[in-house]
Amino acid sequence: MRAAHTASTITVYQAYPPAIGLAAARDGRFPSLWKRDRMTWIKPSFLWMMYRCGWATKEGQETVLAIDVSRDGFDWALRHACLSHHDPRLDPDRATWQQRLRRSPARVQWDPERDLRLRPLPHRSLQLGLGGEAARRYADEWIVAIRDVTALAREIHAHVRADALPRAARLLPEERPYPYPADGAPFPP
Repeated sequence: MRAAHTASTITVYQAYPPAIGLAAARDGRFPSLWKRDRMTWIKPSFLWMMYRCGWATKEGQETVLAIDVSRDGFDWALRHACLSHHDPRLDPDRATWQQRLRRSPARVQWDPERDLRLRPLPHRSLQLGLGGEAARRYADEWIVAIRDVTALAREIHAHVRADALPRAARLLPEERPYPYPADGAPFPP
């Protein structure tokens, strides 16, 4: 997995309607409109987020946030995560996996990483779903900073549409391999 990270934080991305996204960026925390009782998915890959939100054009995903999360919190979520699908290399049968899935406050899903044109690449990108205890910890303890990066997304997209890929690439956040905790989530398939 690749991500923008420091010694103490990792940047993840989410996209929201303006009522949630703009308030979160302004206040540095999610507003009361944000649903604490549902699974929230965070993505360490900027380009995967662009694929998911259509460069901030999909309805309800018009505001893209870069959220700096403590690495301790992110690593806690990885250690307490279960794959979102059954993998016989990790769980001997579907029933065992389903039991673990019900108990886990976090979900790991591996999807194809994307290039600047949002085409799939041969390596995988992490999506981390946070529910229950993990979602509460995320909102209340792990968030260090929230930035609105919608303008950046639109600027990069404008360069992509103009076929100025080198210019677009220079604007991308620097993502490098993230050191997994030794007891972290399953690696990508």
